[in-house]
Amino acid sequence: MATSFKKQILVLLTGVAVFNLILLLPPPEGLSETGQRMLAVTLLMAILWIGEGTSLAVTALLPLVLFPLFGILPSKLVALNYSNHLIFLFLGGFMIAMAMEKWNFHKRLALWIISLVGTEPQRIILGFMVATAFLSMWISNTASTMMMLPVAMAVVRQIALDASLNGEKNTVTRETIEKGLGLVLMLGLAYSASIGGVGTLIGTAPNIVFAGLYKNMFPDNPEISFFDWMVLAIPIVMVFIPLVWVYLCRFVSPLPLKNISAGSHEIIQRELEDLGPINRAEKIVAMVFCLTAFLWIFRQPISMGVFTLPGWSGLFEQAKYLHDSTVAMAMGILLCLIPVNGTQGMELNGKREWFILDWQTVQSKTPWGILILFGGGFALASGFGATGLDNWIGSKLTHLAGMPLWMVVLSICLSVTFLTELTSNTATTTMILPILAMAAVAASVHPLLFMIPATLSASFAFMLPVATPPNAIVFGSGWVSIPKMSRAGLFLNLLGASIVTGVVLFLVGRLMA
Repeated sequence: MATSFKKQILVLLTGVAVFNLILLLPPPEGLSETGQRMLAVTLLMAILWIGEGTSLAVTALLPLVLFPLFGILPSKLVALNYSNHLIFLFLGGFMIAMAMEKWNFHKRLALWIISLVGTEPQRIILGFMVATAFLSMWISNTASTMMMLPVAMAVVRQIALDASLNGEKNTVTRETIEKGLGLVLMLGLAYSASIGGVGTLIGTAPNIVFAGLYKNMFPDNPEISFFDWMVLAIPIVMVFIPLVWVYLCRFVSPLPLKNISAGSHEIIQRELEDLGPINRAEKIVAMVFCLTAFLWIFRQPISMGVFTLPGWSGLFEQAKYLHDSTVAMAMGILLCLIPVNGTQGMELNGKREWFILDWQTVQSKTPWGILILFGGGFALASGFGATGLDNWIGSKLTHLAGMPLWMVVLSICLSVTFLTELTSNTATTTMILPILAMAAVAASVHPLLFMIPATLSASFAFMLPVATPPNAIVFGSGWVSIPKMSRAGLFLNLLGASIVTGVVLFLVGRLMA
């Protein structure tokens, strides 16, 4: 604890020193005094975010104080960034996820997927990965991994026990089978949670940061809708998950998994039986979840080539007033208003529940710090534009115009991937996306070609436990060591950067149209 405190103090002092140094130096050529102050604030926040000098949310609140004090923006304009509509898209998504978790529908859904894929050792790994990835599109990566972890560990132990009792062809011990299969399944859980999270705008925080910054910095460009993002990101998930599965089973596993007898079917069935028959609350949550996804996907017109499928928002006089956040909050509020079972209610964990979702649950489980972090990122972007710092940075990056586009995109992917091995992916994207946007403008390319690969790559850090919460969670199982995770993750970091580069170069054109 003392070491952590000393580190925080050192980071704070470093940030303040750099802040004052920038203010005392003469303004760089081409940058106004206000832009110089904005640069000082930006570097201060970057040092505090990357070095974790204080909580991410506290740092994100600094623009509310420093922008007015240094004449960058008035308070009322700064504060607007902390109520950006995309923040409410994330909040609404969290409310839906809370309802799923409250009534255990997410667990039932995961077990259904695993049963459908199969219960042989290699298939059980794929089943867990597919289920975790799908859940991570809609609930937090941390929650999906935590929920799947105990079931996965029980399955590993049962398979190892059955294999030792049945006398496998290979002469490995039960402990060896447990550690070998456990390593692969734990890594599969962590990696699929991170990969699945990129599939939707609400799946992981960097996606929302990107959507908000892009809209703030380029208000004249078409917004990135929920459907637009899925068209780009779902192919990445569908390609990456099978590749990770094959890689883990064939090249990371210390055991020939196909020779191990399965003993997991009984555990999956027992877990489903423990949940009991699907109840009224779960059915309501399932219907609201499906309705929400439908409304998100079909809000805007969808071009089918020869014809265009009209969006439901066109039924309203002011279709442009409606947004994905409108849907998210409407469904979140609806969950708080739907009775569970009329005047009878339902018993849950020794407590009588009357509604599908209650405000106490929302208040206690919402990651308010992340929502504030979004606001701080959006405030930074507004400060960049108001002071001309964005144009000044862009002018310093004109040399990128002479480099091949694929090389620049791949360099962005690799840089962000390895940077987020040691830093928060949300903080990293918040800091780097405005700079990349201006770099793209300076290089005369569309900003999406630089911003999207950085956003996606921020979720693809697979080498270290500190890189993402899913990595840290499975590391705690005892079956994953840092050297093993690093060796497995290094190749996947490189593979992820290559996949993102390829998909971005081929599919981003649709979003630019």
